[in-house]
Amino acid sequence: MLMSSGDKSAKLHYGPSTFRVLRPGQHVFCAVSGEVIPLEELRYWSAEHQEAYATPELATRRLLGEG
Repeated sequence: MLMSSGDKSAKLHYGPSTFRVLRPGQHVFCAVSGEVIPLEELRYWSAEHQEAYATPELATRRLLGEG
C-alpha cells in the first residue's frame, strides 16, 4: 500500500517567526508530548532547539527545562 502525503511527517527548519519546509508532509510531532500537530495548526516552536510544541503550556515547560 502506498502512503499518501497525509501519512507523512514534515521536516521543518524553525526560524524566529516562521518555519521553512525541508521535507513535505502534513504534520510534525510535539517534542514534549509526541502529539501530532497538523502544519496548518502549528503555532509554537523553538528556533534555538528546532522543536515544535502542541500548546503554549508545553512550550513553556520545555523551555523552562521541565519537559
